[in-house]
Amino acid sequence: MSMNNKQRWMGGVVLLSGGVLLAALLLKGKEEIHQNQTAPQAGQVQPKKVEPAGAPVQLQPLTVDVATEKRLLEEQKRAREKAVAEQEAKAAEFLRMQQQAEAEAARKAAEEYAAANARRGAAAQEGTDIPPELVQDEKTKAQQKAAEQKKLEQQNAQAKQKADAEKKLAEQKRQATADAEKKAAEEKKRKAEEQRKVEAEKKVAEKKAADKKAADEAAEKKRKAQEAEKKKVEADKARDLLENGDKQWMVQVALAANEANADAVAAKLRAKGYKVTKSPTSKGIRIMVGPSKDREAADAMRKKINSDASLGMKSAWVNEWTPLDRR
Repeated sequence: MSMNNKQRWMGGVVLLSGGVLLAALLLKGKEEIHQNQTAPQAGQVQPKKVEPAGAPVQLQPLTVDVATEKRLLEEQKRAREKAVAEQEAKAAEFLRMQQQAEAEAARKAAEEYAAANARRGAAAQEGTDIPPELVQDEKTKAQQKAAEQKKLEQQNAQAKQKADAEKKLAEQKRQATADAEKKAAEEKKRKAEEQRKVEAEKKVAEKKAADKKAADEAAEKKRKAQEAEKKKVEADKARDLLENGDKQWMVQVALAANEANADAVAAKLRAKGYKVTKSPTSKGIRIMVGPSKDREAADAMRKKINSDASLGMKSAWVNEWTPLDRR
C-alpha cells in the first residue's frame, strides 16, 4: 500500500469517527433538552392542561404564591439555557478538533506529495525516464485528492448547517415554552386580580347594607322615642288638667280604639276651634272638649257638637270630673 493511499485511508477513518461522535453528541443533547423541558424539577408547578375551545372554565383556588411560581419558572429557564449552552460548547469543541485533525491530515498529505514531486524532479534531472503511465497516475491521484477534499468540505458545511438548524429549532422550542409559561402566569395573575376585585366589591356592598340597616334602626328607634315622648306629654297635660284645674265639666266626644283614630277626631275638633284633650284608658283613648265652668256651659257645648253635621258626632256627653285631692 502506497503512502498516499494510507493517508487517504486514515483521513476517511477520522471523518467517519468524527461523524459518528457528532451524531451521538447531537442526539444526547436533544435527549437532555427534551428531559429538561418535560421532567418537572423539585417544587416546580406542572403546566396546566389546555382545554378545548368552548369548554367550561373551572376556576382553581390560588394555592401558589405568584412570586414563588415566577422564581421557579426563572430557575427552569436558566437550567434549559445552561443545558443548551453546554451542548453548543461540546459541538463547537468537536468541530474544532475535527477541523484540526483534517488540517493535520491535509498537511501531512501535502508534505508527502511535495516530497514525492521532489524525488521525481531529482530523478528527471538525473536523466531517469518517467513512464507516461506514472505521470498519468499522479494526475489521477491529485484529482482524486482534490475531489475528496471538496467532498470533505461539503460534508463539514452540511454538518455545520445541520447543527445550526438544530440549534435554531431548540431556540424556537425554548422560546415557545417561555411564551406559554409567561402567558399562563399572566392569566393566573389576571384571575387573581378579578377574584380580589370581586371580594372587595362584596365587602363594600356588605358594609353599605350594614350601615343602611343601622341607620334605619336608629331612625325607627328615634321615631318611637319621639312618639312615646309626645304621648307622655299629652297624658301629663290631660292629667294635670283633670286633677289640678278648676274646671270640673268636660264633654266626652268619642272613645277611640287606637291613637290614629283619636288623632283624626282631635284634628276635626281643633279645626272647629275646640280645645281638645286626649286621655288613655283601659278601654281606649277618650277624646274630650273643655273644660267648662259649669254643667250648663258644658251641655251647651255638647249640643253644639252633636248638631254640627260636618263633625258627624251624635253621641257626645258631659262628664263631671273630680280632682284627685277631692276624691
